[in-house]
Amino acid sequence: MGRQLLTAAEVAGELRVSTMTIYRLIRSGELPAVRVGRNYRVREDDLVTYLESQVVDPATIELDGLDADGRVGP
Repeated sequence: MGRQLLTAAEVAGELRVSTMTIYRLIRSGELPAVRVGRNYRVREDDLVTYLESQVVDPATIELDGLDADGRVGP
């Protein structure tokens, strides 16, 4: 097969987000996945492609509203 399949939990761990965030990305179609039985698997190549599509142009970032973790504050 040659392609590595990752569980939602493994993808979440790699990205340091919750598993629910990964399921939301899959459900919205932003992160392609395959269904194996009742479980979802993400191809490693699809994860790389997704991450590359999320790269931000530094010239367009507004940093004033972000906290120390890079999240938008209240």
